[in-house]
Amino acid sequence: MYPGTSLETVDDVLKGVSFAENDFEFYDMDASLADAVPEAPPVSFFKDAMLRFSKNKASMLAVFVVLFVVLMAIFGPMMSSFGFREQHIRWDRLPPRVPGLERLGIFDGSGVIRVQAANLPDYEDVIIKTLSLYDQPAGGRLVPMAEIRIDMYRWVGADDVYFWFGSDELGRDLWTRLWRGVRVSLIMAAAALIINLTVGVIFGSVAAYYGRTVDFVMLHIMEVLSAVPTLMLVLLLVVRFGATMWNLVFALTLTGWLGMAYMIRAQFYRYKGQEYVMAARTMGASDKRLIFRYILPNAIGPTITQVAVVIPSFMMTEAFLSYLGLGVQAPEPSVGVLLAQGQRMLFTNPHTVFFPALVISVLMLAFNLMANGLRDAFDPTLRGHQ
Repeated sequence: MYPGTSLETVDDVLKGVSFAENDFEFYDMDASLADAVPEAPPVSFFKDAMLRFSKNKASMLAVFVVLFVVLMAIFGPMMSSFGFREQHIRWDRLPPRVPGLERLGIFDGSGVIRVQAANLPDYEDVIIKTLSLYDQPAGGRLVPMAEIRIDMYRWVGADDVYFWFGSDELGRDLWTRLWRGVRVSLIMAAAALIINLTVGVIFGSVAAYYGRTVDFVMLHIMEVLSAVPTLMLVLLLVVRFGATMWNLVFALTLTGWLGMAYMIRAQFYRYKGQEYVMAARTMGASDKRLIFRYILPNAIGPTITQVAVVIPSFMMTEAFLSYLGLGVQAPEPSVGVLLAQGQRMLFTNPHTVFFPALVISVLMLAFNLMANGLRDAFDPTLRGHQ
């Protein structure tokens, strides 16, 4: 419409215009109409989540750390010539010594001792450096003393021996015992996780799927069990059946599945009323197929995230109970057992505590970073923030 014209004027103009059939021609008459071909292959929800997870650098680093610790738990004890039960009383409480690094003054097997200055010639063959000379009052007189750094391995006649993480009070190799202990802790956590995952998924899915009376009864069962203190339950089981690895796994699984059951129950209430579930039920799908084929796969994301959180929780619980003497019993090592044994020598031989504490701390941090990455990857609402 041109400026200055009105609708009536245009209608009057068009009334006097006639169009013939030849005045028109078809546009794209021979062209085929179809949807645009996707430029990239289709991506499933799980694959899309894994792609977004792989972009999280902190979480990927955590995955590599966890894999490294798992591999060391499997193969670490084989890398040492000493068994985890093997004792050498003459070589007790030796500091770490690693081939190659000893030339750099790191993990060189040296230690600091205090002796009387008159006895310095006795340490002539093993002394590395005299740190200080001082007088110490004793019996009303001053005794000349010396603080020296010596080669602890040569001092006890172990020139060709290497304890990479040092030795404990019984002369056992801490490298072998630490990775053996991590293996025991991981096995216990994995066993407890499998049981809790199975029981929690079945219990939570059945309760939410059938609802009403079934959900009411099963929910109250979970509430009663959640009110039982875990530590008290473990104490009763240890007193009755003894402190063994599998008794501890049993104790952790009696109430450990409740968190998984609550999560699965919430996911089922979220998805069981969806249109595709109703359509499948209308087509005659069985309850088993509806649960495991149409509803449960939608909870795979939160389930994986829950698994990544539960594993460090079980390991920390096991370490805590073993530290208190309620878990794995010596001579079988675990991280908690090593921490309990090492804390008695914390100030005199800190390496007995440092390495177990370092491994358990790094492992807990890695699992939590991995869980955070999985939560962000499987949460569709965070897709725009990746």
